[in-house]
Amino acid sequence: MGGRVVDPQGLEFQDPAQVDLVGVFDSYAAAEEAWRGCAQRTVDDAEMKYVIVNLHKLLEPELPSK
Repeated sequence: MGGRVVDPQGLEFQDPAQVDLVGVFDSYAAAEEAWRGCAQRTVDDAEMKYVIVNLHKLLEPELPSK
């Protein structure tokens, strides 16, 4: 997901309603490939940031990371 951030070093989006949700992927590699494409398209805009969100960590934070 990505969008305009308040501070380029942070993760607070200026307008959460305008966040670009890129997709749900079956592997980290697929998510990283999509992230790279989005990040490259917006590389000249310091206020745009794309991140990979691990949904399983949000749904079950007590599980150990693999």
